[in-house]
Amino acid sequence: MRPVGGCHRAGGGFTLIELLITLAILGVLATMITPVVRIEVQRQKENELRQSLRDIRRAIDAYRAAAEDGRIERVEGSSGYPKSLGVLVSGVKDAQSPKGQKIYFLRRMPLDPMVADSLSPEERAGGSYGWGLRSYASEPDTPSAGDDVFDVYSTSKGVGLNLVPYGQW
Repeated sequence: MRPVGGCHRAGGGFTLIELLITLAILGVLATMITPVVRIEVQRQKENELRQSLRDIRRAIDAYRAAAEDGRIERVEGSSGYPKSLGVLVSGVKDAQSPKGQKIYFLRRMPLDPMVADSLSPEERAGGSYGWGLRSYASEPDTPSAGDDVFDVYSTSKGVGLNLVPYGQW
């Protein structure tokens, strides 16, 4: 008995044309999705950068406030800002504590997410953690390291989705 319509296929598989068309459609979809995924990855890194900068800057400000309140011993004429980023994690002796307890400002020091992949193990464990350091005595337009840490910035040469270089965030 013949099937209705007069057409009969011996195998139940796909033809070569059907497979090629399916592969072409999948290829087009993949090329459309790739830029979206790339932008989403960049957006996630930028959010991590914002949060890290916010956390470090708050810790620096808290250190300065503790120095102003007399909880951290200051050398006469010093700015009251930490000497290094590591101090924010390792803590400092509370000058007002009778037991000599420490004050901690950060649980861990975040790495600069925009350059973290390119850091060597020494740089990861070093004093800057991939961040650019600006001292209190530094000029606003030309940040440079010095005797203290007044601010941090990304050392990445990249530009954000908002068209502002990461170093200016």
